[in-house]
Amino acid sequence: MPQSALILGCSGLSLTPDEKAFYRDVDPWGFILFRRNVGNPAQVKALTAELREAVGRDAPVSVDQEGGRVQRLTAPNWPKYPAARRYGQIHANDPTTRREITRLAARLIAHDLLQVGINVDCLPVLDIPVPGAHDVIGDRAYGLDATTVGTLGRAAAEGLIAGGVMPVMKHIPGHGKAGVDSHLSLPVVESTRAELESHDFLPFRMLTDMPAAMTAHVVYTDLDPSSPATTSRKVIRNVIRGTIGYDGLLMSDDLSMQALAGTLGQRAANAFAGGCDIGLHCNGVMEEMIGVAGAAPRLAGKARRRADNALARIRHLPEPVDVTEARERLAAALATETVA
Repeated sequence: MPQSALILGCSGLSLTPDEKAFYRDVDPWGFILFRRNVGNPAQVKALTAELREAVGRDAPVSVDQEGGRVQRLTAPNWPKYPAARRYGQIHANDPTTRREITRLAARLIAHDLLQVGINVDCLPVLDIPVPGAHDVIGDRAYGLDATTVGTLGRAAAEGLIAGGVMPVMKHIPGHGKAGVDSHLSLPVVESTRAELESHDFLPFRMLTDMPAAMTAHVVYTDLDPSSPATTSRKVIRNVIRGTIGYDGLLMSDDLSMQALAGTLGQRAANAFAGGCDIGLHCNGVMEEMIGVAGAAPRLAGKARRRADNALARIRHLPEPVDVTEARERLAAALATETVA
């Protein structure tokens, strides 16, 4: 039987008997880890093996490992990486240097993740923050213009793929203008469609060949005044699949975030009705996962094709890397003066 069209979290450092039984029955397509699931490398490696054993296959395991504020695998057991903005600020006469260093950092992140059984990273962030917006994006963005964000975002995605880790670009079609944090409430962006097309959509249009993307829990009044992108058929069909031209695997942002209304089952049903291929639920709360699972379809049709194609992008031996030399080069580049 096909897997459920879900990515689910878990509650702690190892699986409970109830979690093992639940995952076996529901058979989610994949899993996601958060800080509560991370102790040391041996423990994380054992947990990712447990998750795969629970569903009886090599399921994808995800994490948000951006660097800066958003890094689930942290010191002292893993290297500390800077926020994305730092790569855009590297002082260099040759702009290709910033691309090379961004790619190198992502390749090192991929090395760290693959060592413990994680093969999906929710990176790059392709949002473009603007003055007055909430700082939930802030320095997680590579820059303040579409060209920088798209160029360095591609470099990061390619570094992950080279290391055998699938990138997930976020938050399509753009979270940079949001005035509130969608973890806590629903952002409403009143920019015109023309303004969005000439600014927010551009980095995503530059990366339409990437395997996976995550939606934004944001209402864009000129696109669909009644629903956030995650649950809006208009936005997903006409903008993400249409204007932007993205035909890769589309997953929701976390369904437990407070930007979405209704029960967890209703939120999941709305996301699938809107056109998401995969529903993402992160907090590992069993009662919520049961509600989400009850509304999730089996992964089939176009969604299954997209999921299979996404995983095919990382079915290769990782590109060789001298980790010690690469870390030294990264540190030297980040020690340079910054540009404004």
